[in-house]
Amino acid sequence: MNFWKKVTGSDMKKEFQAFEQRVQKLPADYQAAWEQINTNLWAHSDFTGRNLMPVFDGVLGLLEETAAEGQSVGEALGGDIKGFCLAVAGDEGTPTYRDKWRAQLNNNIARKLGK
Repeated sequence: MNFWKKVTGSDMKKEFQAFEQRVQKLPADYQAAWEQINTNLWAHSDFTGRNLMPVFDGVLGLLEETAAEGQSVGEALGGDIKGFCLAVAGDEGTPTYRDKWRAQLNNNIARKLGK
C-alpha cells in the first residue's frame, strides 16, 4: 500500500464508497440495519479502523445473501443488532478503543506516580 494513501486514509474512503454503492442496492430495511451495524461496529476499531474493513465486507456480504434469499432483517441478524455486532467484533466484553486508551492512560499515570 502506498504510504500516502495509508496516512490520508484515501484507500479506506474508496472502500467505503464501494460499500455504500452495494448498500444502495439492498431493500430499505437492510439499509437501516446497515446504518445501525456501521454505528455499532466502530466502537471496536483500532485507531485507524483498518481492522474493521474485512468485518464490514463480511457483514455486507451476509446482508446481500440474505436479501437475495428473501429473508427479513430480523431472520438474518436476530432482533438485537447491537448483540450481533458484539458477536461479529468478538466476545462480549471485548475492549473498545476507549477502554484501551483508558488502560494506557492509567498505566502511564501510575508509572509517573511511582506505583
